[in-house]
Amino acid sequence: MMSEVKQQPLAIDVDLPEECWELIFYLLLDHHRHFESLSLVSKHFLVITNQLRTTLTVSDQTTPFLPRLLRRFQHLKSLDFCGFHGDLESILCLIAKSNLDLEALNVSNQKNLHLNGLHVLGSNMKNLRSLNCSNVSILQDIHLFVIAASFPRLEELDISYPEHKNFFSSIGSEDSGTFSGPVTDLGVSELSSRLNNLIKIDLSGNQFITDKSLIYLSSRCVLLREIAVRDCAFITQNAIAFTISHSPGLKSIAVNEIGFPSVDDVFKESFLHAKVLSDLDLSNSFVSDELLNSIVEACLPLNKLILARCHGFTFAGLLLLLSKYHSLSLISIEGVNFLTDQNIYELSKFISKLTSINLGLCSKLTNSTFFTLTRNCPLLNEINMERTNLGEEEFPTKFVVNPQVKSLNLAQNGKLSNESIKKFVAICPNLQVLNLSSCRGITEEGFEEIFKRCSEIRHLEINYFSAITDFAIDSEVSKLEKLSAKGSGVNDEALAMVGKRSCRLLNLDLAGCLNVTEKGVKEVVKNCRGLREINLKWCDNVNIDIVAWMVITRPSLRKIIPPCGFVPTESQKKLFLSHGCCVCEG
Repeated sequence: MMSEVKQQPLAIDVDLPEECWELIFYLLLDHHRHFESLSLVSKHFLVITNQLRTTLTVSDQTTPFLPRLLRRFQHLKSLDFCGFHGDLESILCLIAKSNLDLEALNVSNQKNLHLNGLHVLGSNMKNLRSLNCSNVSILQDIHLFVIAASFPRLEELDISYPEHKNFFSSIGSEDSGTFSGPVTDLGVSELSSRLNNLIKIDLSGNQFITDKSLIYLSSRCVLLREIAVRDCAFITQNAIAFTISHSPGLKSIAVNEIGFPSVDDVFKESFLHAKVLSDLDLSNSFVSDELLNSIVEACLPLNKLILARCHGFTFAGLLLLLSKYHSLSLISIEGVNFLTDQNIYELSKFISKLTSINLGLCSKLTNSTFFTLTRNCPLLNEINMERTNLGEEEFPTKFVVNPQVKSLNLAQNGKLSNESIKKFVAICPNLQVLNLSSCRGITEEGFEEIFKRCSEIRHLEINYFSAITDFAIDSEVSKLEKLSAKGSGVNDEALAMVGKRSCRLLNLDLAGCLNVTEKGVKEVVKNCRGLREINLKWCDNVNIDIVAWMVITRPSLRKIIPPCGFVPTESQKKLFLSHGCCVCEG
């Protein structure tokens, strides 16, 4: 296994071109995290892996090493600061002085976007194509002015859901200048005027923009293909219709809470002008049968359709729509409560090319629907049936195996039993992602069958299984990488089994597991050599003294959420920093 590679002399053909080695590494490794162990093999491999690294995620613990990392990885194209909480301005200035040619930057979740840092970075990173500024505490028109001026080649921009937690305290500050309010049409107008290459923009959650913003964008950004305006209270159907009608290249639009009190004719007719629209998201909206019929008449190249928690339409309207669009690959009809097993059987005749379906919160759907989908949709890769009525009916004696299904979300199905889950995993033997949180009818017997049948499981969620204490992992080389068992009854014996069988584990969440002690945690940490994150919050029976031991014992750890009450000493803080591990205070 790659994470267990030890440094030792190797006979390497130095005459083999580096391009060949790069191809070999790409074929052997599915993620850049494996480069770390491979780089230990030889100096030659170190040089090659340094060149292959194109993305870097920066945390608070990474900051002291950032200058060295930027010199080491000179081919970086993407930097991610979404988990960084320090002085972003100085970091942006540092990056600007590097020789990097960045194409993507994520500065989401920040307290503020310092104007000087953006300006300095933009003056040196002229080829930046993608910028994510979502969920920042303060976002104002002045920020959009600076973004538009500093990054003229932007193709993708996300300024969704600004929080404005400290908005009033920022008024009059050096960064706010004369722009003392949140984002308005003025800022969006500046973006639309300067960003001629804009292809994708997310304006969701900006409560003070109006129809003018959409009109500016659809009139001036001729390359616009994707736009999202969820939770924008002053955006009306008229503006959405204008955008659809006047953006000839528009392929994706995401809106919500439209159609109240009724669907306007201009909105229905706009779809006749949408020649290339393939992705349509109308979540939480009033969607009438007439609107669905308009979409049918438009003959769109529709690929993805999201009607999650929509109301106002009937089964007849939905059937008409799906009978027209046989090429749909993704559909979400979450929370459409009138749907029955018989309805899904009728719909399944027209969705044979489907790869993903979301039926969460459809409370009338039972095991019969699961059987119908896996039998009639041979390309199906992902099924979400969270909070349905699974377990209510038995399976037929004969069923069809569907090896394409890789992801199942069956959480919060209280009636789901061991017998049902045995059938499910027999039908879907190639599962990689499985969520069974709060399915309290499943016992250790069911989990033994899961690991026996599904050797490809990589991500397992068993949150809030208070009755589960132990389970057997049958495979000697379990591929499990992420295990979430929050609030479960998992004990030390179960953790010992995880450590023994799941040596590829990267992420372990044990928050609120009261049966776990430091004994079980040590088994995991000692045996899972690639472990990067562990959450022990509210694990009241785990001694807080184990934290420093974990950091020293497992160098791969990058984030630890310790038991409540843990406060690191100054010497421990230095230890954690030197190991590059982020340890939160309990």
